Amino acid sequence: MHKLYAGTSGWAYPLWKPAFYPAKLASSKFLSHYATRLNSVEVNYTFRAFPTEKLLTGWIAQTPDGFLFSMKAHQSITHVKRLRSVTKNTLDFLTALRPLTDAGKLGPVLFQLPPNLKYDLALLDEFLAGLPRQMRSTMEFRNESWFRDDVFEHMRNANVALCIAESDDLETPQVSTADFSCMRLRKTEYSPKVRKEIAKTVEDLAAKGDVFTYFKHEDTPDGALYAEELLKSVKGN
Repeated sequence: MHKLYAGTSGWAYPLWKPAFYPAKLASSKFLSHYATRLNSVEVNYTFRAFPTEKLLTGWIAQTPDGFLFSMKAHQSITHVKRLRSVTKNTLDFLTALRPLTDAGKLGPVLFQLPPNLKYDLALLDEFLAGLPRQMRSTMEFRNESWFRDDVFEHMRNANVALCIAESDDLETPQVSTADFSCMRLRKTEYSPKVRKEIAKTVEDLAAKGDVFTYFKHEDTPDGALYAEELLKSVKGN
């Protein structure tokens, strides 16, 4: 059994009091408390701004060894240039993440594509060729034209994970393309039955490699509580 990392997309949500954060906890201590209950977080802030060394150093200091940050790639890569000729942009972004890398706290880097970017295998190959192989990379396609066997094959050759993402509008097929897996769970509601099914899926994936799973419920603590439940329910974690 490999490692399960579970968390949410972000942590700075006062509305999680008092079910997840203690009622009187200062917002400056949210991350350190979060890291006592969950072992990973997805950071969407980096989609719009490169993180500073000071910011990352602060996050590192507030989290224990073994805690990992999954970072969303900057929009200049995925939405402005739309993957074309972005090797320098990608390397610049990864350079900004170096404090996390040096601290052993960098999880997957998520490249989330815009919904109107459609299947283009040559474009994908150009992008994959510029990714450092030592980095865990995952791609979330939000246009179903990408869900093809040739895309999956080329991603396997580059060891880049197909992000298993689901929302009320679109679901990614559960296809493994790397030696780890990434899940982004974005539906409005997750019943106890569905959460048990997710735990079974995660166990199956963890038999093959590490699994990173992120819920999203900023307005309620549900996502954080579901992630904590998942960590406790998956065997060997």
